[in-house]
Amino acid sequence: MQPMTKTPTQSDKIETGASRVSRRQFVRASALGAAAMSFPFVGSVLGANDRINVACIGVHGKGESDTEDTARCGGNLVALCDVDQNHLKAMAKKFPEAKLYNDFRKMLEEMGPSIDAVTVSIPDHCHGLASAMAMGMGKHVFCQKPLTQTVFEARQLRDLAAKKKLATQMGNQGSASPALRRAVEVIQAGVIGQVSELHVWTNRPIWPQGLDRPEGEDPVPDFMNWDAWIGPAPMRPFKNGVYHDFVWRGWHDFGTGALGDMACHMVNMPFRALKMGYPNVVQCEEASALHSETFPKTSRIRFEFAEREGLAPLKFWWYDGNPEDPYKPFTPPLRPPPESTKDLLDLYGKLPGEGILLVGDKGKFFSPSDDGSKALLLLSGEKSFSAMDKHEAARAVPQTIPRSPGHNEEWFRMMRDGTPAYSNFAIASELTEIILLGCVAMRVGVGREMKWDAKHVKSPNCPDPAQYLRRHNRNGWNT
Repeated sequence: MQPMTKTPTQSDKIETGASRVSRRQFVRASALGAAAMSFPFVGSVLGANDRINVACIGVHGKGESDTEDTARCGGNLVALCDVDQNHLKAMAKKFPEAKLYNDFRKMLEEMGPSIDAVTVSIPDHCHGLASAMAMGMGKHVFCQKPLTQTVFEARQLRDLAAKKKLATQMGNQGSASPALRRAVEVIQAGVIGQVSELHVWTNRPIWPQGLDRPEGEDPVPDFMNWDAWIGPAPMRPFKNGVYHDFVWRGWHDFGTGALGDMACHMVNMPFRALKMGYPNVVQCEEASALHSETFPKTSRIRFEFAEREGLAPLKFWWYDGNPEDPYKPFTPPLRPPPESTKDLLDLYGKLPGEGILLVGDKGKFFSPSDDGSKALLLLSGEKSFSAMDKHEAARAVPQTIPRSPGHNEEWFRMMRDGTPAYSNFAIASELTEIILLGCVAMRVGVGREMKWDAKHVKSPNCPDPAQYLRRHNRNGWNT
């Protein structure tokens, strides 16, 4: 497929120092600000009228909507892959021209020359491998959150995207929300001042975790490719209703727990607004009973961030746990000290089931929704929270971030003209690494402070994290 290009005319060009670039390139580079500009342009963009051939890995659950969204955005679906034949057959009825596979390795090997892009919507432990294999072949990738299951894979995908100059997007759809982008603008404008505390809590998990592996095994159903489902993880016996489908999230070998599931949504806005970057300290402060194979039912994790770009040092606490579980969830302190949540108690009577709270020296920002779509402000001297979109201080802040045509549409736009997607892998890998370090801290143990040297990808004071930063893939499941 030949990309459609336009030779810039003299009137299309503008001066930028000693060099001359096309006006289209300049506008594209400026579109999403400094964070997006750090990501390379797509090496070979596709024209507006070119057909984009897409293969979809995982077509059930979130994979169903990702597959359908890909077609809606104009993707030509040439191949579908799922380890469960029942899921595959159901999607094949909607896209009868697509070739069907139950192993993404075989699909990429056979269909590689016919594919321009790939979607990855499968359990966490296969995100990194499937994406890296496709990107190594020069394919653009849309991958569900969390981007990867290990820190090593997050760095690998970031580097592959830059080296190959590919269009990428992580599937945290809240990134496209105008409310999220507005919250970033308001906070970065200094409306609540310098932020020193961030509290984020969720009512997850809503799947089983905090348990041990069951004994015995069950026959593998004839519709299931169990070897492909296990993928790069160590082989284990099949058990009905224990791993497939959806109940895999709580297992160390396959998922990333409540933190990995929800933080890519809930921490997305403050991560951007506060320019968090990489933490320098991570510690699991408290957790319910730890198990060797699954994440705990509830946990509280502290992340610390040094000064960055003129912003004050930040402490970020993550809290999780299902309120319906006998193990009550950890939540931000309800009474002083500190007084972080007292105003929320006055407003709601009790803390909402999930929340994002930023505490600044001029006020507070709160959202009870995972993408910040409902936002409240309380500035110094005010008696109660009020809607951010009606607050005079927020309304005075100009719009600086372009609004989205749609999350999946951004990925297609990046393939077609190079405009960086808001959650491209340069951004998504950094957010994912923060979250995965919290997962590592839980495995290192309660109360063990883990300093983090992001440059050298290691903890200088604690050797234990090294074993959790990457997985040694099963034979046959390497890039």
